[in-house]
Order: sequence, then C-alpha cells, then structure tokens
Amino acid sequence: MLRVALSQFQSHSRRFIAVGLAVMLSVAFLSTTLMVGASTKASLGASLGEAYSKAALIATPDKGTFSDGALAAVRTVPGVSDAYGRLQAYTKFTAGGQEVFALARNLAPESLETAAVDVGALPSQADGVAVDSDTAGRYGLHVGDTLVLGVPDGSTTLAMTVTGILRGSHDPFSSALPQLLTGTSAVSALAAAGQAPGSGPGAAGGYAGIQLSLEPGTDVAAAKADTLAALAGSGAESQVKTADEQVTAQVAMLTGGQDELTVVLLAFAGIALLVSGLVVSNTFAVLVAQRTRELALLRCLGAARAQVRNSVLAEALVVGLLSSAAGVLAAVGLMAALIGWAGTQPDMAFATMAVPASSIVAGLAVGTVLTVAAAMVPARAATAVAPLAALRPVDDAGIGNRRGRVRLVLGLAALAMGVPLLAFGAAGVMLVVAFAGGVLSFVGVLLCATLFVPWLVGLAGRLAAPAGVPGKLAALNAVRNPARTSVTAAALLIGVTLVALMMTGAATARQAFDDALVETYPVDMAVTADNLTAAQRDAVAGIDGVAAAALLPAAGHVGRQGAENPVYAVDTAEAGLVLRDTTLVLEPGRIYLPEGSRAGRVDVTGATGTVTLEAVVLRTRNIPALVSAETAQQSGLLSGGGAGSAVWVRLADAPGGGQLSGDRIKDIQAAVASATGVSAGAVSGAAIERVTFNEVIDVLLLVVTGLLGVAVLIALIGVANTLSLSVLERTRENSLLRALGLTKKQLRAMLAVEAALVSGVAALLGSVLGTLYGWLGARSALGSLAAVTPAVPWLQLLGVVAAAVVAGLLASVIPARRAARLSPVQGLAAA
Repeated sequence: MLRVALSQFQSHSRRFIAVGLAVMLSVAFLSTTLMVGASTKASLGASLGEAYSKAALIATPDKGTFSDGALAAVRTVPGVSDAYGRLQAYTKFTAGGQEVFALARNLAPESLETAAVDVGALPSQADGVAVDSDTAGRYGLHVGDTLVLGVPDGSTTLAMTVTGILRGSHDPFSSALPQLLTGTSAVSALAAAGQAPGSGPGAAGGYAGIQLSLEPGTDVAAAKADTLAALAGSGAESQVKTADEQVTAQVAMLTGGQDELTVVLLAFAGIALLVSGLVVSNTFAVLVAQRTRELALLRCLGAARAQVRNSVLAEALVVGLLSSAAGVLAAVGLMAALIGWAGTQPDMAFATMAVPASSIVAGLAVGTVLTVAAAMVPARAATAVAPLAALRPVDDAGIGNRRGRVRLVLGLAALAMGVPLLAFGAAGVMLVVAFAGGVLSFVGVLLCATLFVPWLVGLAGRLAAPAGVPGKLAALNAVRNPARTSVTAAALLIGVTLVALMMTGAATARQAFDDALVETYPVDMAVTADNLTAAQRDAVAGIDGVAAAALLPAAGHVGRQGAENPVYAVDTAEAGLVLRDTTLVLEPGRIYLPEGSRAGRVDVTGATGTVTLEAVVLRTRNIPALVSAETAQQSGLLSGGGAGSAVWVRLADAPGGGQLSGDRIKDIQAAVASATGVSAGAVSGAAIERVTFNEVIDVLLLVVTGLLGVAVLIALIGVANTLSLSVLERTRENSLLRALGLTKKQLRAMLAVEAALVSGVAALLGSVLGTLYGWLGARSALGSLAAVTPAVPWLQLLGVVAAAVVAGLLASVIPARRAARLSPVQGLAAA
C-alpha cells in the first residue's frame, strides 16, 4: 500500500499542491514566530548591552549609588585591569534659540568606553564635551562651538567646548534625552549642584554602576566573588553580573519576565494552523470522495481496511513532512531577509538574527502531525467504502447518514459550549475565555454547515433562474449534494470570517482607542505662567498648526495648606473648542477634578473667600481642577484684572487629514513658547504622547492585519482547491450533461454560477459571523480600558463580499475550462 500511496504523487500530484501550500504557510508562520521572539530578545540584548559591551563584569547597587571608596576598592581586586564608575547628571543648555534639557555622562577609560565619534574626537580636557548626532543636527551644533551647561535652578554654569559629535546610541535608556559626554569633574560639579539620576541632591561621586575589565586568563567566577567581597567591605550592598547576565536581567525587567510579543504572535500562528487544519481535512475529504471507486477496487483486490486507511495516512505523512521542511526553510529565508534589511537601517543596526532549535523542531513536528491528524477523519471514511461500491455507476461523494448525525451532534455541542463562553468572556472582559468560546463556536458552525448552507444556497439559487438552463442546473447542483456544497463553502467561510473579524475588530478598537485617548489626554498643549494676556492667546491661535486657543484665569485652589492645587476657570464655549473630549461639558456649580481626587462636596478658596462645590472626578490625571467661567464669576473665585494663568491649545489636523507628526508638534511647541514668552520646558501637553500611542496602535493593527492575511491566504488556497476537486469529482456527471445536449459555454456558465452562489452565501455568512466575533473580541480585549461600541465598516465588508464572489469565480475558471475541453465519451469512461 505504500507503493499505492507514492504512486498517487506521480499520477495525481496536482491534487496535493493546495494541501502542501497550506501546510507550508502555516509552518512558516509558526517557525517565523519563534524566530521573531528569539531575534527580538537577541536584538534587545544587543541594544541594551551596548552601554557595557566592553565590560567583563558589571556591578549595580541594591539601593542608592556607589561611592568613590567602592570604586577604589574594586580597583584592587585581583585580575581587574580597569574600572569605570558611571556618573550621570541632568543639565540644560541653550542652542538654536531654545532651552534644551540633557543628560551628561562621564567619560570612561579607553578600554571600557563604548561611545563612537562620527566627527571630531572624544573630550581630552576638563572643558571638553561631545554631543550625540541627533542633538547636534536638531540644534545646529558643530565641533568648536561653546556650550554653557547649567543645572535647572541656574546655580551652576560651566562653559564647555564641543570636541566631537557622537554616533547615535541604540540603548533605549540613553535615547530619551540629548546625550552629553564629558569629564568626571564636570559631571560631578553638575551632580553636586543639581539632582543626579538615581541619587539624592548633591550626591557628587554617586556612581550609578561600576564596569570592570579583566586581564586575559582571569577566572570570571573568582573575580565576581572577589568584587562582591570588595564592595561589601566598602559598605556597599550590590550585585555583580557578567555582561550577558546583565542583558538577560534587563530584558526580563522590560518584558516583566514574559515574552508578550511571542505570545501574541503564537496566537495568530494558532489561527493559521487551525485554518490550515480545516483546509487539509476538507481537501482530503474531497480526495477520498473522488477516489471512492479506486479505493473500493483495492478492497475487491484484497486490500484490508487498515491498509486502505494507512495508504491515505501515508500520503498525508509525506505531504506534511515535505511541506513542513519547505515551511521551515521559508521561515529562515524570510527572517534572514528581514534582519539583513534591518541591519542597513541606521536606527536598527543592532538587529540580530537568532534561529532557536525549537523553531525548526516545532515547525517540522507540528506541520507533520497537523497534516496526519487532519487526514484521520477522511482516512477512516476511506475504510467505510464497501467493495461492491466499485460496481456503482455513479460516484457517491456524500457523507453517510451516521457520519452526518455525528457531525451534527458534535457541532451542536460545540455551539452549546462555545456561544456561552464567548458571551461570558466578552461581558467579563476575559480575552482567553472569549477566544476559546469563539474558536469552539466557529468549529460548531462549520460542523453544522450541512444543515443551513445548502438551504441558504437554495434560496440564493432563485436569483440564478433568469440565467436559463445553466442557472437552474447550477442551483440544483449546489443543493443536490449538501456535504459537497458545505465543504466547498467552508474554506471561503473561514477566510471571510477572519477578514470581517479583523475589519470590525480594528474599527471597533480604533474607535475605543480614540475615545480612551481623548478622555485621557483632553488637552493637546498647555502653557502655565503668571499674567498671560489675551494678546498672547491670540498670538498662539495664529500659529500655523493651531486650531484653537483658550485663556484660563486662576480661580483659587483646592486642598489643605501646603498641598494646594490650583483651580482654573474656562469659558464653556472655549472649552468646547480646545478640549478633545467632547463628553466633558462644564456645568454650573460643579468643580471637575483629576482622577484620584475625592468626590463629594469640595471647598474652593478664591479671591473673596471659600465656596463649596459639587466635585466631579474625571478619568484622567492630565488635566487640572476646572470650573466654568460662569461658576467662577458667580462664586467670587476670580481675582480680577483679566490676566490668565494658563493657555490651552488644540492642534489642527495634518493636511489631508490625520494627525501631525512628532517633529511638527515639537516645532509648534517651540512657537507657542516664543509667543507666550516662556521656556520650551514650560509648555506641557499630551499631543506628543497621543501621537506616539496612535502610531503604536496603527502599527499593531497593521501587523495584526498582515498576520491574519497569512491565514486568509491559506483559506483562499482552500477555496480554489475544493472548487477544483469538486469539479473533478463530477467529471462523469458533467460529461453526461454534455452528452444530453449541454454546450461547452453552458457548462462553463453553470459551474461559474454555482461557484458564485456558494461563494456569495459563504461571504455573506462569513461577514455576519466576522462582524459579531470582531465586536465581541474587541469587547473582551478592551472592555477594561474604554467603552467599546460596535463599529461596522460597511463599505469594507461590501468590498470583501464582492472580492469573495470574484475569488470564487476565478477559482472555477480553470476547472471549468478543463471540464469543457473533455469530450463526453472520455468523461463517461473516467474511473
């Protein structure tokens, strides 16, 4: 029987192409997912470890910072060739007409310094400083320029000369602020006068960490123990790690000890594998039905049931193994191409490829087992063929009554368990429960498809009556064999459901995210200063990119003495123009407090005394206490004089719609500072944060859409395959119709109309199911973050239905042409 199975690949290789493609794509997806997870960790390690890539050991304090005594102690450890105490200090300088806040770091010894210079040289004198390339480009700094460094309170200033422009750092902990590199004496002076990161005020010589280089041949384990002992002897409680151990610890800190990215990708790989399994099972079911007479003849010639079953499983094993190997190779090639491209990008030069053994083993094992498992049910069906079936004049591709009843019972059971789970998960905002319920209920729909899909196709078939004989025959063929119609529709139903789910879920998530962002960040930009005027507000409103501006006078304060929080008054009409949150309407007699405040009656102390107002607590911390201008006037909270204490700004949308870029917002921020006569640091707001969140959301939705695209592609392969095999299965009956007078044109039209009917019904049903699943999925994932209301992208769904019908028609073109070319005599003689 093994020879029989292998002979199928020689004589009917085209039958297995779609199965192989589906398995290959699924395995490639799974292996790529595992490689992405490993490569992400490796790349993150290369990025995080950049700051100490030359160090053999890294010492970090359990609390506070290291002292000069601790640094001196580790220098005496046997085998230590050099030691570097990392000292940092916040500073500010003026460049390009703007006040810039930066982070200064002391220069390390040559053996441990990781900074690279693009232009100039590293500082060699006490008054030298090197600046990162991004800061130099943005503020127009060059080698030889003078920078006056100071602390935020202005108590200390240092005149420094730019000696070099540093290559950009990939360390995320060093990229948030402009980076300066200078001598230890300068950083110590700044740290003593200001606030050193990770230390108390004036903690000069407070090292955030100590890096050590070792002499060749030094025992690393012994050096670690000696370093710990030396630090303990100096009174410092610390941890000492190798560079690799430090990277691992920082990656775990950033990821919370979990690889969330891989978890998310594996979820979509699971979807692709589920779709692939359904496609493989459907394809083998049609293959077995098509070979009914062949298998029965084998039984007549003496083949046992086990031999027939094993021959089908052997075919699945070969297809699964070869396709899985191709999928693993495709994943390696794809990752190599992606990492190679990333390495050419300046911002991603640290990208590192990692191919864990699990990605290869899991790909081969899962792909092979998936294919064999999916072929189990068709293989058992093959053994149910009675030997006398070989003498039947017509192929019987239908599912037996007993199997039909089993499918019905299993399907109803899956629906009975899945629907409540899905509803419970959505109502309780439990994504895992909702996901399990969704998968279970959808499998139930597929199992019960023979109950309602043929009936729906029959209703739709009435629309084909005007097409004449081909239309009537197509409608009859579509419902004559419910099992065949259901199998053909299942592949497209899977694809359309996934696409509609993603579209509805993305639209709903987009709306929920937008609502949550405007509620969390209701004000784009704000200036807080004394004696702001209406003229300054008008100047801000006239800045290109500003949609509206409002002047807010001070209206007293709330809270106890020593913990007073200012209250601002805003005109209701102006609030409607500048606030992003349209649900925030200021009502008379109420005060609106940020999240975390106490509700109830609140005393507000103003210019003429104290009044009590009803407090409304908002769901954001990014807004001060507010009252309406009417309430402030009636309660005597305003001090008079017409001066304002804050200006709120709402930004315009970008040309053509959408949001402004981060760089454009920074330019507007500088223009607002200039118009109001304050430093750029006094202009706060959430515009940049909201833009950043929106960009992340857009990327996530794009990535998710691309990931589901793989599953949809697998489903479309299943559509083409099941339609092709369905036509091949009916070679004799199509030839009989030709013998009875049906022309080639009518035969092609009949098959096209039949494909359109099945595709249209599957597309409409998939759109309804996908819309429901998409909304409930978004509700279960985002219900705790924002109010989730259904958002149905009608035009996109109509496009999906139209595309599905066209895909069904295209899938029927080649089989229809093949059927039309076959002569009636040859078709009737086909086995």
